[in-house]
Amino acid sequence: MNGNEEEETIFEIGAVVPRRNVKEEDEADCVQVLIDEFRKVGLIAERVVGVTDEFIKLAAPLETLGRAATELQMRKRTHIGIDLPFQWEEVEAFVRQPAGSLFSWCERFRCYCHLIYGIANKSRSAVTLKFDGKIFHWEVEEYLLQKLESEKIVKQVFPLHDERKRKKLLKSWALHWWSFTYQPIDEIYLYYGPKIAIYFAFLGKYTRWMLFPAAFGLTLQLVDFGSLQLFMLPAFFIVVILWAVMFSQFWKRTNSAILARWPISYAVADDPGYKIPSEEGSSLQPPMELIKEWEADKAKGKKAFQRYEWFGPLMRFRNDAIIILSIFCLQLPFELAYAHLYEVIGSDVVKFALTAVYLITIQYFTRLGGKVSVKLIKYENNENTEKRADSLVYKVFGLYFMQSYIGIFYHALLHRNILTLRQVLIQRLIVSEVLENLLENSIPYLKYSYKKYRVRNKKKSEKGASKGKIQFTSRVEKEYLKPSYSASIGEELEDGLFDDFLELALQFGTIMMFACAFPLAFTFAALNNLMEIRTDALKLLVMYRRPVPRPAATIGAWLNIFQFLIVMSICTNCAFLVWLYDQEGKWRIEPGLAAILVMEHVLLLIKFGFSRFVPEEPAWVRVNRTKNTTHAQDMCSKQLLRTISGGEKAFGVVRKLE
Repeated sequence: MNGNEEEETIFEIGAVVPRRNVKEEDEADCVQVLIDEFRKVGLIAERVVGVTDEFIKLAAPLETLGRAATELQMRKRTHIGIDLPFQWEEVEAFVRQPAGSLFSWCERFRCYCHLIYGIANKSRSAVTLKFDGKIFHWEVEEYLLQKLESEKIVKQVFPLHDERKRKKLLKSWALHWWSFTYQPIDEIYLYYGPKIAIYFAFLGKYTRWMLFPAAFGLTLQLVDFGSLQLFMLPAFFIVVILWAVMFSQFWKRTNSAILARWPISYAVADDPGYKIPSEEGSSLQPPMELIKEWEADKAKGKKAFQRYEWFGPLMRFRNDAIIILSIFCLQLPFELAYAHLYEVIGSDVVKFALTAVYLITIQYFTRLGGKVSVKLIKYENNENTEKRADSLVYKVFGLYFMQSYIGIFYHALLHRNILTLRQVLIQRLIVSEVLENLLENSIPYLKYSYKKYRVRNKKKSEKGASKGKIQFTSRVEKEYLKPSYSASIGEELEDGLFDDFLELALQFGTIMMFACAFPLAFTFAALNNLMEIRTDALKLLVMYRRPVPRPAATIGAWLNIFQFLIVMSICTNCAFLVWLYDQEGKWRIEPGLAAILVMEHVLLLIKFGFSRFVPEEPAWVRVNRTKNTTHAQDMCSKQLLRTISGGEKAFGVVRKLE
């Protein structure tokens, strides 16, 4: 159990409280009471005075985390390959992380939340607490941290960066430019958790696979094939579709291999309930009222459970219908009107003004749609937090899909204007992606600078404040001033990965669905993704707070969205080839058009049949899992036989004594 990583005192959690105007040296000081309670549960607490706030830094010895994991009945991988509830006394039976630590960051954070949010008043009477002249009571069985948060005394609880590991990742990951797509995925998993690590593993594989179609598209752009040009475009389209199908299937194999290296138990990790211990862990968990009704009257309870079981799917159907109707009735006419005006307007200045108004309006509309989707999902009967997040992804992506592609479809299929189409594609791929990268890396810095400016002004406005420059000397205060890694649609179900995955999905849809119109788009996308790997890493390590770890086994709903975009790309590119072939617009079924239709059906067949030929997980993963399962069954069988044998012998002894 020894290891430098576990022996050092590394503060991983910070809590923020306001600085007091009244200096109190009282046993009832609520901040001191909170620190004492932290120490009683085994945490190491250190108080830091900042410019305008005070901070409590928390660290936990390995034994404290182990006891918390035992109380949580946290399931962990054992050496026989099965997941069992963790027991601190049997610690050697459990598999360690790739770096040798006992708990991953995701597991440690869950233990921290259990310890700090689980502190309750176990005395027989309420406890009087004071803060800055204010008096209130900590009631019996009430959680202390929740009480202080409701009283606005604890402003926030957030994870802290580990400076040693952060600097190491900066050197080996964010600033490692020599190997374009290399990423230390295991170290990312240990530091940020599985969800962020899987995103970067996907981004790295997607970028590496992108290099082949990028080179092919660049060749088509630079080399003049003359009369063979019309044959090269269908060939490029076929190659790109096969590439996309193979990539999606081989990513599943990579995902399986990665998870085989990480000892993660998803039976518990699906919905850990980080925030408050009293929250329900799963929306499928039946309410206590239904359970009591079942115990009181099984006939009535059965009907109540049946209503509860079918209520969730009906709510999902209703919510999906609301989103789809909103897209077709509200967003579709707006998008088509913008595309039509952009086509008929001749002045570039007016086009620029129209685009500015459109972007402002559509951003507001999309954010409004995201908020509505979040509210609708609250009434769905999803299995866990990840399922709710996937439902949100599908709904919001529908809004972005219509926003991003309907104008391009309009230019490509209705007006058949190849120059305008390529202009729009270049604008989306170069201008928008460059601007997005600049914004997503500059806005966090601007937010951080503005917060520091406000804090300095607030301090200077106080009486007796020094007129010199105010310095932020505490690392925990600097991290508190940094923005959180949050999603544009809100933090409730998704973090900043939503926007990063959305950017990849929209890029994938643009280059795939219009591959025949602009093969060079793959080259632009590959160059952008090479930069994206490093800029996203730098963003997480330098510009944002350390994100709350989120459990995940796959990229979730995004993989289905990529699959959907592949099917869409087969249809759109075939329509585009028909347009190129049938320039007169008579749409006659001649040999060329018939060949395109046959090609479309063949590619769709390949798309849905390729998974039969390429297994979703490597053979060594299947063999290893089968071996672990067989080993576990053998051990359980032997233990059962010993128990039965011991019972028979004891029964025989008792009969002889009689």
